[in-house]
Amino acid sequence: MQGYRHYGTSYPVSPSSAPVEEIHAEEEEEEEEVYAEEKVYGEEAEPLIQEEVEKETGGVNEEEVTQMKEEAQPVAQETEGKTPLVESKNGKRTERATAGGDAAAGGGSKYSMFTWFVVLALLGVWSSVAVVYFNIVDYDSVIGKLTAYDTDGDGDFDVEDAKVLLGLKVAERRHDGDSPEEKTKTSERLTEAATQRAAEPQGVEPKEAMSSKTPAEETVSESGPLPVHNDDDEVSRSHDVESDIQAAVPLPPYVEDDFVPDDPRDSQHPYEDQAETIDTTGEPVVEAQNQSEPPVVPEPQSETPRQAEAERTAEKQPEDKLKEKAKKKKPKLLNKFDKTIKAEIDAAEKLRKKGKLEEALRAFETLVQLHPQSPRARYGKAQTEDDLAEKLRSNDMLQKAINSYREAAELPDVTSDLLRAALKRRAERQQFLGRMRGSLATLERLVQIFPEDISLKNELGVAYLLLGDNKGAKKVYEEVLAVFPGDGFAKVHYGFILKSENKIAESIPFLKEGLESGEPGTDDGRFYFHLGDALQRVGDKSAYYWYELGHKRGHFASVWQRSLYNVDGLKAQPWWTAKETGYTDLVKTLERNWKTIRDEALAVMDQNTGMFIPEEENLREKGEWGQYTIWQQGKKVGNGCQGVPKTCALLERYPEATGCKRGQIKFSVMQPGTHVWPHTGPTNCRLRMHLGLVIPKQGCRIRCTDQTREWEEGKVLIFDDSFEHEVWQDADSYRLIFIVDVWHPELTAYQRQTLSPI
Repeated sequence: MQGYRHYGTSYPVSPSSAPVEEIHAEEEEEEEEVYAEEKVYGEEAEPLIQEEVEKETGGVNEEEVTQMKEEAQPVAQETEGKTPLVESKNGKRTERATAGGDAAAGGGSKYSMFTWFVVLALLGVWSSVAVVYFNIVDYDSVIGKLTAYDTDGDGDFDVEDAKVLLGLKVAERRHDGDSPEEKTKTSERLTEAATQRAAEPQGVEPKEAMSSKTPAEETVSESGPLPVHNDDDEVSRSHDVESDIQAAVPLPPYVEDDFVPDDPRDSQHPYEDQAETIDTTGEPVVEAQNQSEPPVVPEPQSETPRQAEAERTAEKQPEDKLKEKAKKKKPKLLNKFDKTIKAEIDAAEKLRKKGKLEEALRAFETLVQLHPQSPRARYGKAQTEDDLAEKLRSNDMLQKAINSYREAAELPDVTSDLLRAALKRRAERQQFLGRMRGSLATLERLVQIFPEDISLKNELGVAYLLLGDNKGAKKVYEEVLAVFPGDGFAKVHYGFILKSENKIAESIPFLKEGLESGEPGTDDGRFYFHLGDALQRVGDKSAYYWYELGHKRGHFASVWQRSLYNVDGLKAQPWWTAKETGYTDLVKTLERNWKTIRDEALAVMDQNTGMFIPEEENLREKGEWGQYTIWQQGKKVGNGCQGVPKTCALLERYPEATGCKRGQIKFSVMQPGTHVWPHTGPTNCRLRMHLGLVIPKQGCRIRCTDQTREWEEGKVLIFDDSFEHEVWQDADSYRLIFIVDVWHPELTAYQRQTLSPI
């Protein structure tokens, strides 16, 4: 239905002839033309007049009929807006001087009512033409205002809309997801319904429309959901920590999928797809759910229990998806003032989305200068700086973005969604720069502002873990589980903390239930690893079920090789020979000088200076295990080489060992009765060499995968510690070995230089 009518063409209308008061006999030509014209009207009117007269009189003489026709002709002429004519006795038609006649008749109306009606109609037509031609009325604004009262979605305000507003009729909701085909079918049904209503008696109530839209549903979002950005890889590069995976190491931050503002990595993807969908509406749009359609009742049929269970599962999945969609809403980033400069914000945001970051930054900076109290302009500036930092790999630019996020959050009248987005992104980027305490402070502020947001509390717990404050993290997750005992994210992290406290049995149900929940942030290799490790320690063979599941989901290279910081494509085997590694010179040097190395190690042990530090990675089931480290992450450790100078001098010539940023060089002493749990190292980027220094004749062995070997004094064993391995020391005296980690031989020089340390 059109909202208004457009008159594109106007047609001139001839005004009626002016009345004539006197008859000029000399104007013969005019009289003849008038006579010719009026003759037509007279001929058309005569049969009707004659017929009517005959009916009324019921039979009169010819002279009376002629006289009646003469009196009726002026009336018919007046109905056409013409000057009345009379026929004289000599047969000529002349104009009647109506002015004098009418006045003599008592001052009656000069024109008939029909004439005035025609005049008024013509005036109305010309007025309408003038309104449209000169654009006197802004129809767009009028239609826009009436749309607020358009309850049936037909584009105007009509009787049906009025019935809804008066409560005489209930508006039905139309679903946002209707396809064009469905809309066509709906319109056809409406047409049929209208036809039926026209055919029904007047006393029958009209049927309601098949579907309609509320004004709120007619608001269409200008952009899709904001993109989701995962910082796990970035954080691991900037904040990788040394330790075998079994230790309670800080976890990289988890980014909640439900709500994350614009992704700086958008700059690395095509922008044309999003160029016309800028998110500056500032209006939250909740996805509509199908509430008007009645549930479909299936026909009775016999089915097996398996079929019934499959159908219940199939029905449950769409319900879960609907619930997830209902929870998500578009963030409202514009306050009242920002809506007044929406066009300028759109233009700057479009530049950012297209990857024209320098231009976008200038545009947002101009907006900030002109409107310093605009939160959305400052937030856009922060996002652009964030994108530029990613593009230029600039920490300085990233720090500017962090400051701009803070400034946007501190402005008055900032919307809650923008406040949350700015502070959340600020915390993430602070973590990326290694500013863990600053990130923790930002998240604590977020939790204070949004205490009901459990996802923020969960992220606060991760921030405590990144700082190494397991107690703080534990307290946070206990608070979350007290309110939401089924929160999977909190469960896996709480189980992780319990395991780090060596509460193995207590950690298992939290880790298992958290993984089984399938909630975002739980499908992480660390949790599969720790659950399997905990099950192994209590003698539960189901550990390998979880290892296999972790492998199937891409977290582990295999059930045996469960390291998490890996380089793809490297040769993977549990045991190696010196020739296979290519480090034969290093192996020969170690084996030729094994006694020198042993004597320096024994001297350090005899001094009892505390150089051998007990193993603190929670890998022992029982016994004593001490380590004396001289290189770690490619650097010397303190004054370690002062105690063993000759050993260090021998190793200086082998950068594959001393420059291995993902390894260690250390002495290891293990006392009798020690058992080391099955475990794996953190990365596949290194190989581990064991040089036997003091080895009891019996009782000392090492297993890697399903192969078990023993050490020999003066000999080197080489294995890949990313595979599962286990150690027993059942001898009568201590065992002393020298451990040297080297780069995996297939790593390139560039990879060795750029890989992050572990």
